Amino acid sequence: MPRTVVCPTLTRLTVPRLTATHLTAPRLTLPVPVRHREQVPHVSASTTAPPGGRRRRPPLLLLLPAALVLIPLVAYPIYQLGLLSVLDFGQAQASGGVPTSFVGFGNYATILADEQFWTVLLQTVGFAAFCVVATLAVGATLAVLLTKVGRWPRLLLTTAAVAAWAAPAMTGSTVWSFLFDTNLGLVNHTLERIGLSGFHEFNWFYDKWTAFLIVGAVVVWHSFPFVMVTLYAGIRAIPEEVMEAAALDGAGTWTTFRRITAPMLRPILTIVVIQSVIWDFKVFTQIYVMTEGGGIAGQNLVLNVYAYQKAFASSQYGLGAAIGVIMLLILVVPTVLYIRGLRRTGNEL
Repeated sequence: MPRTVVCPTLTRLTVPRLTATHLTAPRLTLPVPVRHREQVPHVSASTTAPPGGRRRRPPLLLLLPAALVLIPLVAYPIYQLGLLSVLDFGQAQASGGVPTSFVGFGNYATILADEQFWTVLLQTVGFAAFCVVATLAVGATLAVLLTKVGRWPRLLLTTAAVAAWAAPAMTGSTVWSFLFDTNLGLVNHTLERIGLSGFHEFNWFYDKWTAFLIVGAVVVWHSFPFVMVTLYAGIRAIPEEVMEAAALDGAGTWTTFRRITAPMLRPILTIVVIQSVIWDFKVFTQIYVMTEGGGIAGQNLVLNVYAYQKAFASSQYGLGAAIGVIMLLILVVPTVLYIRGLRRTGNEL
C-alpha cells in the first residue's frame, strides 16, 4: 500500500513502498559459446572399455613373442605323447619290421588294470606330499631366519643354498649315494666312530622307507633354496610398519609368520606350492640314480621311473606314453581347479 508523507512546506505527496523485487539487480545473460562437433576431443575406446575388454589386449600382445617360442616347444611334445599313447608301438614298430596299429584306449586300459600302477601311484603321491611339505617347511624357516641374522651370516647362508640349488641333480644324487655307501660311506664310518653299533656295512637303501627318506632328503636339499629365496623376497616386500605393529603387540616369530606373513604371502605361496608339487611329482633322477632304477624288486618306483621302465626297459613305448599322459592329467587338473578357486574367492594370483 502507498504511504502518505506530510511535509509542512510541501504539498502532500505519495511515495511508493520499495519491495525486494525493486532492489534486485537485473540479471545479465551472457552468450554461451557453442563448441563445434569437430572440437570435441575423441575418447579412445580402449580407455573406457571395462576390465576384461580391450584393455587386456596390450599385455597379451607383449606375451605373443614368448608364446610363439614356448607353445611349439610344449604343444608338439604333448601331441606326440598323446599320439603314441593310442598306438601299439614297441621295438618291432620302432625298427620298421611291423606296421604300427591304432589301439585307441587299449594302452590306458592295460595300465589301469595293472595293480603295480596303483601301488606306484600311491607311492608317488605320498613321496611328493612329503617332499612338498618338507621343502616348504625348510624354505620358509630359513627365509624367516634370513630376516633375523646379520649381513655376513645371511650372505653365507644364501651362498650355500644357491650352490645346492645350482648343483645338477645327477651330481647331487651321486654325492649323496657315496655318503650313504655301504662300504665306503662317510655316514656309516662316522656313526661307527661315535660308538653306535649296527652300522658296519649298513645298507641304507635295502629298506623301502629308509631309501625313500634319504632320496626325499636329497630332493628337499635341491628344492628348498628356491622356496627360501622366493619367500625371503616376499617378506622383504612387506611394509615395516606392519611388522613393527605386530612386535609392539607382543607377537612372537611364529605368531607373526602365521597371522601376518603367511596371509600376505599367499599369492607367492600358491606359486611355490604348485611348482613344488609339479617338480616333486615327476622326480626321476634322484630315484633312478640312488636306488639303481627303483630299488629292490621295484619297491621304490615312482611314476616317472615306472614309465621309463615300461617304455625303454620293456620296449613298450605306447604304455610308457600312456603313463605320461596320465601324469600330465594328474598335474594339470588340480592346478587349474586351485587357481580358479583362488580367483572365485577374490584373491588375485
